[in-house]
Amino acid sequence: MEVKLSNLNDYTVVSIHGRVDTLTASDFESKILEVLEGGAKKLLLDCSDLAYISSSGLRVFLVAQKKMMASGGSLKLCCLQPEIKEIFDISGFSTIFSIFPDAESAAAQ
Repeated sequence: MEVKLSNLNDYTVVSIHGRVDTLTASDFESKILEVLEGGAKKLLLDCSDLAYISSSGLRVFLVAQKKMMASGGSLKLCCLQPEIKEIFDISGFSTIFSIFPDAESAAAQ
């Protein structure tokens, strides 16, 4: 799993490459928390290269969402592959997160 940071409009974009599972979830959580502690108020998780997510990975997404809501920030997801979108749908996470087809539409709203 690899994480790359960039900016789009007012959003800090976190691009996730690879798998977020029991082996990588703690590293992913550390990187997300580092971004949040750095003062990011608008976070966009770009999942275009996310190949797999386990329940451990879903937990990290949920932790990030709760922290952003508590601080008055905004967290959005974009570019979920069909397999990843299905996991979000089955787990009920699609109702918890704002999900967009691409980064540009997410950052525009």
